[in-house]
Amino acid sequence: MPRFFVGDSAVTENAVAVCGADARHIARSLRMAVGETVTVCTPSGRELDVRLTRIRDDLCEGEILASRKAAGEPPVSIALYVAYPKGDKLETVVQKATELGATSITPFQSAFVVRKPRPEKIAAETERLGRIAAEAAKQCRRGAIPTVNPPLTFSSMLDAAKTADLPLFCYEGAGTVPLPAALPDAPPKTVSVVVGSEGGFSEGEAMEAESAGFVLAGLGKRILRCETAPLFALACLSFRYEL
Repeated sequence: MPRFFVGDSAVTENAVAVCGADARHIARSLRMAVGETVTVCTPSGRELDVRLTRIRDDLCEGEILASRKAAGEPPVSIALYVAYPKGDKLETVVQKATELGATSITPFQSAFVVRKPRPEKIAAETERLGRIAAEAAKQCRRGAIPTVNPPLTFSSMLDAAKTADLPLFCYEGAGTVPLPAALPDAPPKTVSVVVGSEGGFSEGEAMEAESAGFVLAGLGKRILRCETAPLFALACLSFRYEL
C-alpha cells in the first residue's frame, strides 16, 4: 500500500489531506482512483489507513478507516550525531540510519574533520538530506521521518547529545566500555550515539565527552570506517532492544 507522511495539521478527527508533491504522486504517477486506500503516517508515529475521497494534483483527501501505532518505529528514541565525513558518505549514513531506526541525524564538526561545509550551502544540503531520509522512510515502512538537523560545533553537539538518558560516545582509544556492556537491560527512553569522522576523535575530545557524562563506548577490535560505525551502533541497539 502506498505510504505518505503528513504534518499534524493535515489530520482532523476523521479525515486527512495530502498536499504538494505527494498529491501529484497519487494523482499522476500512481494514477489512483477515489475509493482506493493509502497509508498515511503522522509525526507522532501513528499509522492511518485512509480511503481516498478526492484526488487532485494539488490536494488529495481521504477518510480515516483505522489508526494504530506504527510498527516500524523502534521502542527507543535514538539521536545520531555524525562528524562530517568526506564525499557523499553522509548521504549513505542518512539513508541507512533511517532504515535502522534513528529518530534524528545531526552532523557536526570535530578536530579531525577534513570536509568543512560551506555556510552558504548548509540550508540546501540539509534539505537534500531530509529528502533522502523521507524516501528511505517510505521504502522501509517507518512510521515517522527522522529529522535531519543543520550542523553543530563539537561543543554544541555535546550539549545537545548529553541530554539523552544514555549518551554514547563511540571511541577507539583507551578507557572505553564495550558497547554491549554499556547498554542496560531495561531500554532507556532516549539514546544519543556520537560517531567521529575518518580520523576518529582526539584524546582531548574523548576526555571532554567523558567529563560531560558520556559513556565512552568501544565498537569492537576492528577499526570501522566512519560510514560503518554509526550503522553498526544502530544495529546493536536494534538487536538489544527491538528484535
